[in-house]
Amino acid sequence: MIEIMRDPVVREFLLAFWKVHILHHADEQGVYGQWMLEELQQHGYRLSPGTLYPMLSRMAQRGWLRSAEPKRAKAARVYHLTPKGLDVLNRIRESLDELYREVGGRRPTPHHSRTTRKKRRLTLHSKSSRVSPS
Repeated sequence: MIEIMRDPVVREFLLAFWKVHILHHADEQGVYGQWMLEELQQHGYRLSPGTLYPMLSRMAQRGWLRSAEPKRAKAARVYHLTPKGLDVLNRIRESLDELYREVGGRRPTPHHSRTTRKKRRLTLHSKSSRVSPS
């Protein structure tokens, strides 16, 4: 997974996935950095604190998350979802549902897909050859 994450295209998509994951958990219970690092690692993502903490900060600056100053010096900063963050999360969920309906369902195998295209071309060709000139 680490080699894949070095690919800038893949990393760009993963950054978006991680943000959705953060919003989801911030909605459930609130998150703090170390817990989020461990949670993402359970899903196979190994982020460094240098990646996660700036992301949390940017999400807070955008108004998606809020955190209060920890009461103790060594206490964790807990991030919670804001109403604006909930709106973003709900919009993302709707978009993901739509995307899944279009591309996420059961897909034909590549071989089956080629066969289907070939049959479709043959059907179209045979239909066009049956058309009589007027």
